Amino acid sequence: SSSSAESLDRLYPTVGSTKPPRKRTTSQCKSEPPLLRTSKRTIYTAGRPPWYNEHGTQSKEAFVIGLGGGSASGKTTVATMIIEALDVPWVVLLSMDSFYKVLTKQQQEQAASNDFNFDHPDAFDFDLIIATLKKLKQGKSVKIPIYDFTTHSRKKEWKTLYGANVIIFEGIMAFADKELLKLLDLKIFVDTDSDIRLVRRLRRDISERGRDIEGVIKQYNKFVKPAFDQYIQPTMRLADIVVPRGSGNTVAIDLIVQHVHSQLEERELSVRAALASAHQCHPLPQTLSVLKSTPQVRGMHTIIRNKETSRDEFIFYSKRLMRLLIEHALSLLPFQSCTVQTPQGHDYEGRTYSGKQITGVSILRAGETMEPALRAVCKDVRIGTILIQTNCNTGEPELHYLRLPKDISEDHVILMDCTVSTGAAAMMAVRVLLDHDVPEDKIFLLSLLMAEMGVHSVAYAFPRVKIITTAVDKKVNDLFRIIPGIGNFGDRYFGTDAPPDWSDDEDALST
Repeated sequence: SSSSAESLDRLYPTVGSTKPPRKRTTSQCKSEPPLLRTSKRTIYTAGRPPWYNEHGTQSKEAFVIGLGGGSASGKTTVATMIIEALDVPWVVLLSMDSFYKVLTKQQQEQAASNDFNFDHPDAFDFDLIIATLKKLKQGKSVKIPIYDFTTHSRKKEWKTLYGANVIIFEGIMAFADKELLKLLDLKIFVDTDSDIRLVRRLRRDISERGRDIEGVIKQYNKFVKPAFDQYIQPTMRLADIVVPRGSGNTVAIDLIVQHVHSQLEERELSVRAALASAHQCHPLPQTLSVLKSTPQVRGMHTIIRNKETSRDEFIFYSKRLMRLLIEHALSLLPFQSCTVQTPQGHDYEGRTYSGKQITGVSILRAGETMEPALRAVCKDVRIGTILIQTNCNTGEPELHYLRLPKDISEDHVILMDCTVSTGAAAMMAVRVLLDHDVPEDKIFLLSLLMAEMGVHSVAYAFPRVKIITTAVDKKVNDLFRIIPGIGNFGDRYFGTDAPPDWSDDEDALST
């Protein structure tokens, strides 16, 4: 098989191989692209900007590009070239190959002898494709099946996709379903010569899928070519753009990239500025719960707000306050009556938590300081993390990283950060949880200190989220610092110094 694949390499056309590399473009900055390249992969360093407005709802659905064409026409290569030329991290590639139907035992036997038609519309699970693409277009997290072409079956594990402003959906039957067509904003057909497609398919199936050359040719003549003539080529008329020669047509790809750039620019939002001027001068919402200001609580606030307080004392009294805050939040969870028997043999009418389980999610880095307090009172609690930082140029929060436990949608979620100023980053974190199907009324936002502006912003956008804090300060200055405030919590807690125009707390310039 390997020798057959090597001999086929000579048959490949060398179109474009002597051309100089194309100039790369980026919608993020004028200097360096927001990515790092290694020998094996590309790591994006720019975060995802807000994909929702001040109301907490998605402002515009993700832009979906449908990429159709015959088998081995170069669709994936064209999609990859588009993504690389865009140089933005919020573009995802969704392959139709992941959605082959689960085969019966008889169909498995047919596939093993190259007698099953994988190039027919009935071979694909269109219901799952449409449901998945709808969720992804709406900004939701989705699970993608992983298909094993060697065994012709789905693997047990699934891949998760989340965070798409632009979706590229590619497949031979990308334009073969009416409901699927409605979800595509731009339809591109990759038109490649049939001889080239055959050579590519031979090389791929032999080297990557363990097939023999006779079986590949048999399948091509029996299923692939007739399916192209009957189901695929006729859909070319539905395309908005036809790309002859596939990846060799750099002019067409550049035009597509320019169009996608314009779509991204239309989706740029200014959430923080909108929050600064909205929902103010209203009474504090009923979803807000403030820890009772006892002499003990006020005494601890006096210590941690004092700029002369040493770091050791700041950490000690912050931890005490966090413990009280966590315990207060847990008292607001749903409980139900429960009868237990004491060692003396008597019944005791008590209460027990009525939910499935509790998950903590910290907004890095300051939010992780609250994790020990949660672990101390919740046995075996699961912890997730979300990294949100503010873009120094735009002033907007950006999502850089998230790691959430599996099946978090069934839990009550304790979302933790230490200060909330405008509420911009807290809103982003809540939106992430909602996109992972966590019910809004099961989210508890905990913060040691909040500004009234942040309380109003979160409560207006997400009226069923419970907001819990130890104190609310009335003012935020022009730099979005809470007044009188507590300072940069992360720097004071971890003993780090940061430039005055940067912070990694919940709000970039919050205090």
